[in-house]
Amino acid sequence: MMANGTQAVVLVGTRKGLWIGRSDADRTEWEWEGPAFNMEEVYSCMVDTRRGTPRLLVGASSSWVGPQVGRSDDLGRTWESSPDGGIRFPEDTGTSLERVWQLQPGVGDDEVWAGTEPGAVFRSDDRGETFSLVRGLWDHPQRPEWGAGYGGQAFHTVLPHPTDPQSVTAAISTGGVYRTTNGGDAWEPRNKGIRADFLPEEQRYPEFGQCVHKVARHPSAPERLYAQNHGGVYRSDDEGGSWLSIADGLPADFGFPVVVHPHDPDTIYVFPLAGAEGRFPPEGKARVWRSSNAGESWEPLGGSGAGGLPDAFFIGVMRDGMCTDNHERAGLYFGGRNGSVWASNDEGESWQEIAKNLPDVMVVRAAVI
Repeated sequence: MMANGTQAVVLVGTRKGLWIGRSDADRTEWEWEGPAFNMEEVYSCMVDTRRGTPRLLVGASSSWVGPQVGRSDDLGRTWESSPDGGIRFPEDTGTSLERVWQLQPGVGDDEVWAGTEPGAVFRSDDRGETFSLVRGLWDHPQRPEWGAGYGGQAFHTVLPHPTDPQSVTAAISTGGVYRTTNGGDAWEPRNKGIRADFLPEEQRYPEFGQCVHKVARHPSAPERLYAQNHGGVYRSDDEGGSWLSIADGLPADFGFPVVVHPHDPDTIYVFPLAGAEGRFPPEGKARVWRSSNAGESWEPLGGSGAGGLPDAFFIGVMRDGMCTDNHERAGLYFGGRNGSVWASNDEGESWQEIAKNLPDVMVVRAAVI
């Protein structure tokens, strides 16, 4: 849905709290507040505009009080925690929550989904105040064989189908992509064609166990999914039943985020990194790469110079560190692990640094309201 609001808001979650940027709909000048959740790790956040009053949700992790879901109904000026922290594992699971990696709106106005570490998916029917464990995925027979990526075992992607409340696609590092078509009671792996480079050559296309870094889709084309893998960029045209490599034309096929244009399901953005060892852009040059034809070809955005991105950028952008807003002319944002936040108010054609010297950025979310 295109926005006709007058205020833009950007949430930046870091390893030491949450910062909030505010601007008008032009998105050229920004004012910042923060940190909220000071000295807590913020791996997930969400701007919920489905009701008249926007609600902000944040998944924060404190070394002292543990993980919690915070919510604000005044655009971050005041916060309260959901009861009992919002997300807790039932006692019979014998485990406890470490981080909330994903917060995602569902089909109904009050539905919110969460992905966590250890690897589990939770659902809320009251706008993120309370959550319940999706037992069908937690009890899946493949779960004991899921590994843990470098950042931990986490469901970092939860994609409710935009029109079918029974269908949800989720992805975990390392385990791969899974889908339910019956509201979460049963789940099946959906990884055919995704390569697992870290396995022996003859085992590199397993049923599950891939280190998928992020999956995205557009609500107008829910059968099409895009995935940034631990080595490989892919598209599926059958909701994950099979995957096709679309990495040709990119300078590297490693990276973390993949983002779909808010108004065009054929346009996607990635932020390539040189590889698992370096984890910075090729040649150290920060570039966002765009495809306008569903991955058939690619072009770099943000060449150096006025309105460009830096040529000395030896850090990465994490899986939820890049996003778009919902403006008619979409804004594009990303945050780096050096604490810088970059924004484009013209779909990636020109850029400006809108924040600097923040802690390590984990997640960026934006909306015009």
